[in-house]
Amino acid sequence: MPRTIGNFPRILALSIIRLYQMLVSPGLPANTCRFYPSCSHYGYQAIYKHGALKGSLMAVWRVLRCNPFNPGGYDPVP
Repeated sequence: MPRTIGNFPRILALSIIRLYQMLVSPGLPANTCRFYPSCSHYGYQAIYKHGALKGSLMAVWRVLRCNPFNPGGYDPVP
C-alpha cells in the first residue's frame, strides 16, 4: 500500500490498531476472544482490505457481536 495522502485515513486506523495490539492486548487475559481471528486482527484485516470507512464499520459490528449471547467461532473478513 503506497503512502499517499489518499491512504492517510487507512494508515492512521491501521496504526491505532497496531498500537492497541502492542500495548493493551498483551495485558489482557489469554484465550478471552470468542472469535477467530481476534477482533483487533479482524479490524486490521477489514481496514486493510476495504478501506478506513467500510473496514471500521465492519470492525465495530464485529466488536458489538462479541457478547455472551454469541457463540463466536471462525469469522473471516469477507
